[in-house]
Amino acid sequence: MENRTDPPHGTSPGERALWTRAPLGGGTSLDLLTARFDRHRYAPHAHEEFTVGVCVGGTEIIDYRGGRLDIGPGSIVILAPGEPHTGRPGTGDGYAYRSMYPSPDLFADGARTPPHFPDAVLDDPRLAAALRAAHTGLSTAARTPGPPDRLAALTAESRLTGLFTALADRYGSARPALDPAAPVPGATTIALAVRDRLADDVLTPPTLAQLAADLGLSRYQLLRAFRTTMGMPPYAWLAQHRVSRARALLESGLRPAAVAGRVGFADQAHLTRWFRRVLGVTPAAYRNSVRAGERALAAERV
Repeated sequence: MENRTDPPHGTSPGERALWTRAPLGGGTSLDLLTARFDRHRYAPHAHEEFTVGVCVGGTEIIDYRGGRLDIGPGSIVILAPGEPHTGRPGTGDGYAYRSMYPSPDLFADGARTPPHFPDAVLDDPRLAAALRAAHTGLSTAARTPGPPDRLAALTAESRLTGLFTALADRYGSARPALDPAAPVPGATTIALAVRDRLADDVLTPPTLAQLAADLGLSRYQLLRAFRTTMGMPPYAWLAQHRVSRARALLESGLRPAAVAGRVGFADQAHLTRWFRRVLGVTPAAYRNSVRAGERALAAERV
């Protein structure tokens, strides 16, 4: 299996981001990111999966749940599915981290139900070391040529179940705490209507004024309702939605140049800029890594 490391477009040659799709056994897989950034700043975005990361160098600032997270070496970061967040360097030294993106179902395998984590930053050196070791082992195995090692995949799956169970048992709760920044009355209905309209017209989206007029609102009212509910303005949500659609097309085998126009980006460079802002890697690197992971899964089934 092969993975490719690309220097992020338009940034320092010292910056690196490697996306890996690692087979776990049983037809499942886990996405991994190994990143070192000097200046890279993530746009507001959310993942469908949990984000479980360990900072391995430098300092990072993440905007999350209406507050600011200051991340240092050895810290564990857990971000919930669907929760908008950002990421940027905390000092001039940049930041480096290892992240896993387990699906809610994968997390539930160990915790029975997907847990809620009231604290996004955890100080647990032994667990952080174990997570980092698991990440390294999976990444290394995914880059090893030849047929997949079924025993290694089973071992990784078992180890991850244990680690996710430990995270949930020590730091998770069964239900979310009350959110002091809950959406204003009616905001959810407004935001979902806007979201659906943008999703339906991804290639030729309406203007903010058109959206507001259709709902009988001012642009300010619409923006406030959308941001309160979705955690980002409509344009950022639309860009993220386009990236999500681009991921599916890239996974189907299409090249980035063919994907850009199909999801509403002006050209490949425009797609690449937003893809990196949301996922941290280029579309080409993502496509190559995912195709390698899918080949490994296919070989496993033989």
